Amino acid sequence: MPDENIQTESLNPSRLQTPNPIIINEVQMILAEKRTSLAVARTAIAILAVPLSIMGLLIATSQYYEVMSVLYILLPLIALSTLLIVLGCYMIFRSLHSMRNQDRHIRELKKQNAFLADFIDD
Repeated sequence: MPDENIQTESLNPSRLQTPNPIIINEVQMILAEKRTSLAVARTAIAILAVPLSIMGLLIATSQYYEVMSVLYILLPLIALSTLLIVLGCYMIFRSLHSMRNQDRHIRELKKQNAFLADFIDD
């Protein structure tokens, strides 16, 4: 009777492919890179919020100053705000591109190693 269990276990397709620690470590590394990309996206959103807050404050207090008299302060502030918006957009697009590549790489690993499908959702 024990011989039958050994034979049926060896024919079980889930037992044919054992988890390779190197593949699991590779997936863990990709997921860590994805967390880093998400952190970059979160930072970029915070960078985008700074110019919006400054502009909102300037608009709210615009009745207390004359634009032409403080133009020497407003122009560099607008230039800095534009630079921060460009930087934030670049960081968001870069992180989205990285996450897309990381998802593609994980899908390829799941296709090559069926045991990963149990651990990683789509």
